[in-house]
Amino acid sequence: MTVRTTRRPAAARSRIGTAGAVAVAGALLLTGCGDQTEGTAGESGDGKKAADTGAPLYDELPSSIQKAGTIKVGSDIAYAPVEFVDKDGKPAGIDPDLAAELSKVLGVDLAFQNGTFDQLILGMNSGRYDIVMSAVTDTEERQKGVSEDAEGGGADFVDYFRAGSALLVAKGNPEKITTLDDLCGKTVAAQRGTANEALVREQNKKCGKKIDPFFADKDTDSITQLQNSRADVVVTDYPVAAYNAKTFGGGERFEVAGEQIDAAPYGIAVSKKNAKLRDAVQAAMNKIMKDGSYEKVMKKWDVTNGALDEATINAGS
Repeated sequence: MTVRTTRRPAAARSRIGTAGAVAVAGALLLTGCGDQTEGTAGESGDGKKAADTGAPLYDELPSSIQKAGTIKVGSDIAYAPVEFVDKDGKPAGIDPDLAAELSKVLGVDLAFQNGTFDQLILGMNSGRYDIVMSAVTDTEERQKGVSEDAEGGGADFVDYFRAGSALLVAKGNPEKITTLDDLCGKTVAAQRGTANEALVREQNKKCGKKIDPFFADKDTDSITQLQNSRADVVVTDYPVAAYNAKTFGGGERFEVAGEQIDAAPYGIAVSKKNAKLRDAVQAAMNKIMKDGSYEKVMKKWDVTNGALDEATINAGS
């Protein structure tokens, strides 16, 4: 399966299916089908923000990206706090904020395009996206292209964050769930195509009384199952679980049970055929890590416990 601890793609990654394009932070765009917003002051006539050829790492980009002036970012934008759509219809979260900082040093837009999580790497390798930035867990299976969501073509990963899975339960933890062993005999929800689904499947092999699984296309659908008492627990990424426990119903509906499970790196996926873009993204991430921009984003979203000191390549296993 694939491990998103990876997406474990975010507590309610409030995934949405918006198809329109929304300009964000000047350089960050959300698009459903690759559309661009209409031209505005300071933009070229085709609606794209003109590339900043004087940006520190512009020259490190492939010529095709320089010409396009845009890096197309595949993302399942419903995974708060990693990526989601805010009340104003704009993309928000850890990844969009980091992308805006990367845009400043690379000199081109990072245009987010919404997609289904388990199709993102496949879409990148077919040319629909240039990179994938969607709380994707860097795993050896994904690198080699043998996971379900990367079958037929692997990816390189620029690792930039670290997170594990968590158990999200109803407030008060009525089923007394604190470990993976406690999932046996319970109805357990998780997002399809993620490390969390893999975790549930592996645990089910160890159970005497089997788990009743609910694997949803969107993490928010998993949360809904818990909200409506159709699931006893949701296995999701730790940042997502913590965010939902803190914000859903004013913090009175859910809680995180037990400890974080199997922490692993999130990576920005780049095609193995595009090493130049991979290296440029890594250099940009390391630059914002050193200049303090990365730290500001981590503090804003209260996820400093998952911050890394350096962006590495394919550190997942």
